[in-house]
Amino acid sequence: MAKTATIQTRVDPEIKQNAQKILNTLNISMSEAISIYLTQITLNKGIPFEIKIPNKLTARTLKESENRKELHKVSDVDELFQELNS
Repeated sequence: MAKTATIQTRVDPEIKQNAQKILNTLNISMSEAISIYLTQITLNKGIPFEIKIPNKLTARTLKESENRKELHKVSDVDELFQELNS
């Protein structure tokens, strides 16, 4: 199928820059990523992931983790699995 349609959009420059770094690591262009996203919308007949507003506890927890507050730390993977299995 010929790719002849053009999409223009305005986004936050920081979000674009952060996404571009990830896409570069994946060796995917921004255009290819957007095409993949639009294909998934078509295949799923909707947004291919859940979109919802988090409750107050989840929102607070996400904010704290972004600020690196109250994070649980372990010294290595073995310790993590030991804690998970206890």
